[in-house]
Amino acid sequence: MMPEQKDLGDSVAIVTGASSGIGAATAESLAAEGASVVLAARRADELEALANSIKSDGGDALAVPTDLTDDGDIEALVEATMDEYGRIDILVNNAGVMLLEPLATADRSNIRQMVEVNLLGLINLTHEALPVMQEQGEGHIVNLSSVSGREEGAMATSTVYTTTKYGVIGFTKALHDEVTNAGIRTTIVEPGYVETELQSHVPHDETRAFLTSGEIPGLSAEDVADNITHAVTRPQHVSVNEVLIQPTQQPDI
Repeated sequence: MMPEQKDLGDSVAIVTGASSGIGAATAESLAAEGASVVLAARRADELEALANSIKSDGGDALAVPTDLTDDGDIEALVEATMDEYGRIDILVNNAGVMLLEPLATADRSNIRQMVEVNLLGLINLTHEALPVMQEQGEGHIVNLSSVSGREEGAMATSTVYTTTKYGVIGFTKALHDEVTNAGIRTTIVEPGYVETELQSHVPHDETRAFLTSGEIPGLSAEDVADNITHAVTRPQHVSVNEVLIQPTQQPDI
């Protein structure tokens, strides 16, 4: 007999990086399951457009423009969520940047941005939202890492990006042991190649050309979102701790 999935009808989910790609697809997927979704990203116009689209499909969404490198914005995001809904059931830490380039010639502002968004922003938002979940006695934190965060995924030009994604894995594994007895679940999601706008932002010409060559059909944002939704809709006694998802034709790096 198949177990019943968790009903998200009364759930509230914060999704970062929700203006495009995996974040937008995840917000749409969770809303379709009945969750109220709080959309967080820097691009306000894109957030409002997504919120309106979700509402037109019968869902519930709140757009909160957020810069995860700003502590005040992080606090305001959680405050806006609590003012509107009074709880936080799911946190999807998806926001990230992938500014790949050789370390010796890397722009230090790119190094700083990857560390601040991919790792520090994720940690700080989790730090802000976690007491709410602890007070509730349940919650689910989903952190987006990457195949690059695994030992076999490290490659040239990804030194800093890989460091941040390793950090996400280590943080989530330690957090799991800290909060699991409080009824809070954690999930690490490690996508391989996904066809999103991230590749177009890569500053190193050779790396960008490799990633956008189209030689291997990539995952869609919806493919990753479907796996996130699967994880958060498992029965409360089931914890999907880690999800590695790659295109079928993508070899181990």
